[in-house]
Amino acid sequence: MILGLRTALYPAPDIAAGKAWYSQVLGVEPYFDQPFYVGFAVGGFELGLVPDAPPGDAGAQPLWGVDDVSAEVERLIALGALPLDPVTEVGDGIKVAAVRDPFGNRLGLIENPHFDPTAVR
Repeated sequence: MILGLRTALYPAPDIAAGKAWYSQVLGVEPYFDQPFYVGFAVGGFELGLVPDAPPGDAGAQPLWGVDDVSAEVERLIALGALPLDPVTEVGDGIKVAAVRDPFGNRLGLIENPHFDPTAVR
């Protein structure tokens, strides 16, 4: 079951420049800072920078929170979605995956044990 929006991913091929720019924009330093991903806590949600995705006008990629990403991928496939990105552990117990909905859209999922719904403003 989808619990709610958790994360929006923004491509940043120059991750250091992206980190510096978004630190200024958001007024906070990242809480997670690795060469493969930089995460900022923003009003109870996460703005994430990924270096290996092409930027473009199509926008950010939202990730919808789930309790069990593997089970949710299976459920969505049973409902007609197609596998897109396999379940992947990205660190600190966080897992992500994506499916393609029956209409051709990417539906990103995240299982994040650190998400605190009480922090949402």
